[in-house]
Amino acid sequence: MTTTVVPGSTTRTGPAPHPVRAWLMDGTDAHPERHPAGHPGPHAAPAATEKKHSWWKVMCLTGVDYFSTLGYQPGIAALAAGAVSPLATLVLVALTLLGALPVYRRVAQESPHGEGSIAMLERLMSFWKGKLLVLVLLGFAATDFMITMTLSAADATAHLTENPHLAPYLGGHQVVVTLVLLGLLGAVFLRGFSEAIGIAVGLVGVYLVLNVVVIAVGVQHVLTAPHLFVDWKVALLQQHGGDPLMVVAIALLVFPKLALGLSGFETGVAIMPHVADAEGDTAARPTGRIRGARRLLTTAAVIMSVFLIASSLVTTLLIPAAAFQPGGPANGRALAYLAHSYLGGTFGSVYDASTVAILWFAGASAMAGLLNLIPRYLPRYGMAPGWTRAVRPLVLILTAGAFLITVVFDADVDAQGGAYATGVLVLITSAALAVTLAAHHAGQRRRTVAFGIVTLVFGYTTAANVVERPDGVKIAAIFIAAILAVSFASRLGRAFELRVTDVTFDDLAARFIRDCAHRTIRLVANEPDRGDRAEYSEKLRQVTRDNDLPDSDVIFVEITITDPSDFSSRLDVVGEVRCGRYRVLRLSGPTVPNAIAALMLAVRDRTGCRPHVYFEWTEGNPAVNLLRFLLFGVGEAAPVTREVLRRAERDRSRRPHVHVG
Repeated sequence: MTTTVVPGSTTRTGPAPHPVRAWLMDGTDAHPERHPAGHPGPHAAPAATEKKHSWWKVMCLTGVDYFSTLGYQPGIAALAAGAVSPLATLVLVALTLLGALPVYRRVAQESPHGEGSIAMLERLMSFWKGKLLVLVLLGFAATDFMITMTLSAADATAHLTENPHLAPYLGGHQVVVTLVLLGLLGAVFLRGFSEAIGIAVGLVGVYLVLNVVVIAVGVQHVLTAPHLFVDWKVALLQQHGGDPLMVVAIALLVFPKLALGLSGFETGVAIMPHVADAEGDTAARPTGRIRGARRLLTTAAVIMSVFLIASSLVTTLLIPAAAFQPGGPANGRALAYLAHSYLGGTFGSVYDASTVAILWFAGASAMAGLLNLIPRYLPRYGMAPGWTRAVRPLVLILTAGAFLITVVFDADVDAQGGAYATGVLVLITSAALAVTLAAHHAGQRRRTVAFGIVTLVFGYTTAANVVERPDGVKIAAIFIAAILAVSFASRLGRAFELRVTDVTFDDLAARFIRDCAHRTIRLVANEPDRGDRAEYSEKLRQVTRDNDLPDSDVIFVEITITDPSDFSSRLDVVGEVRCGRYRVLRLSGPTVPNAIAALMLAVRDRTGCRPHVYFEWTEGNPAVNLLRFLLFGVGEAAPVTREVLRRAERDRSRRPHVHVG
């Protein structure tokens, strides 16, 4: 086997780029499609030098998103579920430990390189339906991560503006403060976001310790005032006709409103490459990394479950219901309200500062997730403009989007909760579906049934959340529409690129080319049919007659279409002698024209001669044939091949020849 790297326009030189453009595109990879898992994202590093960390440290990076929801989850839960909030939280915790956790432990096993559940579904579905599914899920993921940024920043603002020492100065300026926080977040990434784990460990450690203190003091007050529990129990039963079964039923119905407490699982899988490998781990079987990621997911889920139950109980029993209402002192900051009420202004301010810091850094986690998620898929699909290969242009776009969302929602935490929950639940539901399908394909009947039940439960939870708060779907639809529009416009604009990374010739194919190198190399594009002597002899007579060739010394080229929805590929050229005399080069690729263009450039570079390729005109409507090329990789091959060659090789004196008869 011999390999030829396909030349292309990427080697062209020209005037130096403008300094601003050079700064924006700094770190751009010229060939993102060559990465097996897509563009590596802003945290990429060579495998040999990439620093790995203990699983518990990486857990803290997940925790800045996951654990930071304690800043607003208890208040949102009390506002949404009222006195039923602790029981609904119990249901949520059960779903977390018995549903989401097993699902993502399986996802960690299936995608140890951080591809996540979206990649699992992508592998299970081919052709355009798989690409469309990924784009839709990317829309929901964008909703999740973008709203994480804006909601977390808005809640950080709430903690600042509600602080007694800062309220006189910041009160009434929620939108401006939130925009400043988002701007600072964007500035961090524009300057360069390198090592986040060390910062995350400190933030999560301090924040969880402060929450332990606040919740412990709250539990102490509940224990010293038994009437609080009695009053809550009486109110709970009175609201629902005194029937305990009705209370349980209500808890089962309202728990989808508390879905914010399920965030963090997708992030936990996405950052798996940061987990240290065990001795003996290989890229194909990173057993130690998978084991560490599972510990990460389990520990984070258990810690969060304990905090969710305890915080929901103390906030429901100790804070008046009116304080949770919009504009109330506990709205979006229930634990901070308890910190100020029971531990004084100084401790409360320290708690506020810790909460603001972790909420702000939760936005950093979400930004990093988007910067890794978008380039992982879109460049590989040919569905991304060139600037998405660089971090800084994406940061500017995402920051502008966060600004717009903040202004539209007036920096209101409650108003964004539905969209956040929708994004989280759709991703978890898709992960559950992916795991169910993977278990089914592996012949694991019991696990298929178990994961299928989990998928149904999450499907119900998602549907209930959508019905209750349809704004989440509306926002996700906007993201999906934007991603689809940009993706297909980019795919259309890049349809005539070379789209082949390298070409490999087997020994017989290389000999065919070498034998013709001393004279004109003539390639005949042939659509394979019967493969008998009559087919090749008729094709040969037609080509020599239509093009007035002086001889019939040609090599047939036959291409098998693989998945036309794929964008780039490598070509393995196999030589074969048919019917004892006809030389044939066989290869496979997503499209016919791009494959033939890449083959001709590779032949030119191997021999130093410009080859000729001969086509016959395709019958039918040109517009329909162009659409067939875009969707199915076939159609009017001759003019498209010529256009691909023109774009790949600007020098006409070195460009292979295209003939149509």
